[in-house]
Amino acid sequence: MRRLLIGTVAAVAVLLAGCSSHSGDETAEGTGATPAAGASAQASADFGTLKDVCGPGTAGPSTVQGVTDTSIQVGVLSDIGFTKNSEFPDAAKVFTSWCNAAGGINGRKLVPVTHDTRLLQVREGVLKACESDFALVGGGAALDGLGVRDRLKCLLPDFAAQATQAVGSDLQALATGAGVGYFPYAGYYTWLMKDKYPDSAQKVGIIAGDSPVSKGFADQYEEAVGGLGGKVSYTDLYPPAGVADWTPFAQAIKSKGVKGLTFLGDFASLAKLEQALTDIGYAPDWIDANSNAYNPAFLQLAGPALAKQHNYAELSATAPLESASSSPATQQVIDLFKKYAPGKQVTYPVLRAFSAWLLFATSARDCATLTRKCVYDNAVKQAAWTGGGLQAPTDLSKTDVPPKCYSIVEATAKGWQAADFDPDNGPYRCDAPAYKYKGDYGKPATLADVGKSMADLT
Repeated sequence: MRRLLIGTVAAVAVLLAGCSSHSGDETAEGTGATPAAGASAQASADFGTLKDVCGPGTAGPSTVQGVTDTSIQVGVLSDIGFTKNSEFPDAAKVFTSWCNAAGGINGRKLVPVTHDTRLLQVREGVLKACESDFALVGGGAALDGLGVRDRLKCLLPDFAAQATQAVGSDLQALATGAGVGYFPYAGYYTWLMKDKYPDSAQKVGIIAGDSPVSKGFADQYEEAVGGLGGKVSYTDLYPPAGVADWTPFAQAIKSKGVKGLTFLGDFASLAKLEQALTDIGYAPDWIDANSNAYNPAFLQLAGPALAKQHNYAELSATAPLESASSSPATQQVIDLFKKYAPGKQVTYPVLRAFSAWLLFATSARDCATLTRKCVYDNAVKQAAWTGGGLQAPTDLSKTDVPPKCYSIVEATAKGWQAADFDPDNGPYRCDAPAYKYKGDYGKPATLADVGKSMADLT
């Protein structure tokens, strides 16, 4: 999960935006979603396998912050001012437009407000949400750890689309699970090092952006590779000012005989590295491009190198966009974007955001009296959440459950496509081993850290 925003974290140092694919248009802070022109007065209330997600009703009175008799205001964190990437605000607009057209949450309209965290202004964004919002839904900030204590102080639930530093913190309901204490890509790396390319296991290399956060991630990967039977034989950092010529890195990879390469940084830099590797005639057995690169922009930047280099990405048990023809829920997201946000791009983080919005909406729908405690409690009761079919079943009732299912895509000269990884449950493979970290990489923030408890949540 944390790797979704590693590219952006590395960008703090290299001054590049490295989130997953971008749509390019900035959404004004504080803008609420309205149904698109021509939207039907009563849209279908079903999403995938989820029935009656949204709909009319008679909402009971509420004195909870962000809730009126006719609306529910929720916050959406986004680094849009830094990345110029509007996918979280786009997902908020599309989901709430659809939900409101279907009748809202028991008759209350959802009003999303984007809080632009601009990478380094996470605290400011969270504090604004603390003043007016009912909850945070469907967003994410690369440096979300900067605001987690403030969020806990004001007892603000978080239904994040993705989390990095704040994974598993209290009052957080992650639709894809937290997996605190476990390497989230054990199934993926087992497949790479044992099933697909067994000769690569003892020759794994790691390159990361030279920032404290990225270096911390690199330490976790090095430990996990060793714990899964592999060996990291080469590590390097790329500098804060960026890299004008990636040839020395490519030559080092070749001289060390690296057969499997993990890249923890922005996809634009990875594309340049792969061009340099291709120029010197070297290709590792595999490159873990990670989900930051799962977008058309990486394919365009890598260009001819894709014919030589073997790029893979793991999608944390989310159905790939390429599976839309056999995944009704994925296709529904695509169709809703065409209706409510024509021209905007459906991306992997958009799918994650939709699952988060669905978790929030169904949890709020089932509250006889709408309170933060009721919505949060309903969410963390889910023991097999699928987002209506957007992802493999995930147990949200515990934060320390290691993931079992995973999906893998491969970048080719023809585009991204599902890898040949022997899925055994639709687009997923569900035999991931559990690798628990032995090193100390910090603990999630708790209510107790800020002098609060669950008894304070109402």
